[in-house]
Amino acid sequence: MQYSRVALACLAAACASALAIAILYRFARAWGLVDHPDARKQHVGDIPLVGGLAALVGVMAGVLLDGDAQLFVRTLLGTAAVLALVGALDDRYNVSVRTRLLVEAAAVLTMIAVTGVHIHTLGHLFGYEFELGVFGIPLTVVAVIGLLNAFNMMDGIDGLAGSLALVSIGAMLVYQDALQWPRVIVLVLLAAALLPYLVANLGLVGRKVFLGDAGSMLVGYMLAWSLIRLSQEPSHELSAIDTLWCVALPVLDTLAVMVRRLREGKSPFKPDRGHIHHIMLRAGLGPRATLAALVALAVALALTGMLTHSLAPGSNLLAFAALADIYITLMWRIWRKQQQASPAEAAPAALPSPAPTSELLGAGIAPFPTPLSERMGTGYERKKKPPGGAARSSK
Repeated sequence: MQYSRVALACLAAACASALAIAILYRFARAWGLVDHPDARKQHVGDIPLVGGLAALVGVMAGVLLDGDAQLFVRTLLGTAAVLALVGALDDRYNVSVRTRLLVEAAAVLTMIAVTGVHIHTLGHLFGYEFELGVFGIPLTVVAVIGLLNAFNMMDGIDGLAGSLALVSIGAMLVYQDALQWPRVIVLVLLAAALLPYLVANLGLVGRKVFLGDAGSMLVGYMLAWSLIRLSQEPSHELSAIDTLWCVALPVLDTLAVMVRRLREGKSPFKPDRGHIHHIMLRAGLGPRATLAALVALAVALALTGMLTHSLAPGSNLLAFAALADIYITLMWRIWRKQQQASPAEAAPAALPSPAPTSELLGAGIAPFPTPLSERMGTGYERKKKPPGGAARSSK
């Protein structure tokens, strides 16, 4: 009976998300929720940024149908809705980094105050139980905001952020010896709600949409709190260190990018085209090949974490630290080599002007109409859409 209820809730989440995409698509231009090509965002035409908002609608619909929302789930959805709203405003008006960080910190502190859930222990490491006491609260704030922005930064090519979220959700479910649906229902509903977005984003069915900052913030936030809750319960199968392996690729790439920016004397929040997906695209891989390779890498990292889980306590932390050092060093060297080989390619590309409607329709894309005055006023050369999907924004 419980499985039937969860299946119906997932179906409701997917259907509500698909319906929300269709409705929000029609209002995206009027609301200003469209992504325009520019020096960093190399896609063709104006694409609606409604995938994340639709996923939020889907999760809420699934929770309502399930009818067993605990305090944790209700508070999580409430604070997630606030963050999604801020993300939508950022998509529309480019909200400052400081404002976003303040709102994100307020959302995390609200969750802690209402539910009491936070990182209070790192588990049994090297023969000791690492209890954090009051230091657990600031660590929770940093961890949630860090993962939230990690997924935001990984939203750089079609399907990547959503696919990595599905990998993380799958890893968390595998860690559960016996699925207890109240603990993982939000994860399952989030996966179901992301499916219509992925189908549209990859151009498989319907018109193309992007996740948007509202969506990447929503995904990172919900995954972060699910990881914290599962790792901090008394009967947890997932330790605090295991959580790093469930989201290894976004965490490693964000660390590598921020370390590189600091070494170059730049702000760690200043966007560029130095993420692993940009590096792979410059190396000659197409967007779809890059997506497949990175999803496979994320799965391999999650499986590696499961193998280290059975080692002596603390070994998984040492393994992750060693992997992070290797990854950061490797990405730095590849980045420097690509810059030296072709500085023009490493730098942001020139702004492509919108392609003709006939070209877009031939590629299976239904663009928003772009005024003639905008097309004539850009002054940029037209570029064709890359095969297999669009390589776009760099965070």
